[in-house]
Amino acid sequence: MTVPTLILNNGAEMPALGFGVFQTPPDETMSAVQEALRVGYRHVDTAAAYANERGVGDAIKRSGLARDQIFIETKIWISDYGYDETLHGFEKSARKLGVDQLDLLILHQALPSAFDRTLEAYRALETLLADGKVRAIGVSNFMPDHLERLLGVAKVVPAVNQIEVHPYFQQPELQRMNRQHGIVSQAWSPIGGITFYRGGDKSALEDPVILGVAEAHGKSAAQVMLRWHLQEGRSVIPKSVKPVRIAENFDVFDFELSPEEVAAIDGLETGVRGGPKPEAITLETFGRVIPEE
Repeated sequence: MTVPTLILNNGAEMPALGFGVFQTPPDETMSAVQEALRVGYRHVDTAAAYANERGVGDAIKRSGLARDQIFIETKIWISDYGYDETLHGFEKSARKLGVDQLDLLILHQALPSAFDRTLEAYRALETLLADGKVRAIGVSNFMPDHLERLLGVAKVVPAVNQIEVHPYFQQPELQRMNRQHGIVSQAWSPIGGITFYRGGDKSALEDPVILGVAEAHGKSAAQVMLRWHLQEGRSVIPKSVKPVRIAENFDVFDFELSPEEVAAIDGLETGVRGGPKPEAITLETFGRVIPEE
């Protein structure tokens, strides 16, 4: 099965369906990514802050796949913002992943309390892009005001904005702004895991509307949600360490949701964010040292 690709605003191609490793323990990362690559995923999303880039790199090395067959995406953490610091952050990530070039490098969060450092970090990404160290650059969790400030000074429009999107939290205004600027919206927590991992009592996996659509297609609730994202033009990066789920999340290309089904899922929006509030991201609260090795 060949996954459809999204053409980024600089012409680079990115598989629309990727494999995420958020909160995957370092000692489980290699086997999970190996299984994902075996199933057919060719896009892996990690981050310096996940502390599992080395496991991703080891899995890629052991896969036997050529480097150009795998799209590797990682993120610079806020503690490494600033021009020189971000250039060094790239070196740390590339070393752990065991590669010379990254396919997509993004800033993990906006840092509203030190936005000048955020802008300097993005300037470093532009340098890495110009030098051929990365094939595309972007951001994550940037809200409309963050994007406006960035676009006012950036030479390169971000290719991707990775944001929380699932049926219960869709950020339509932000997605519209991304589209207007040719920025791909990449959904983290695409099946709404954030709504129940952190003590929430509402799971999109048990939503009657989604279960109804799933039953109509002989698919799972997770598969329906992933299909919904893909049909609306988003990139998705579901995560799992369970082989059966890894395979299930990949099996989403043999059915199509009707316009009415898509609209019904669109109608589940609650406006309730599951992840941290963007304005709450500060070095004091979220800063951490990203190790060299």
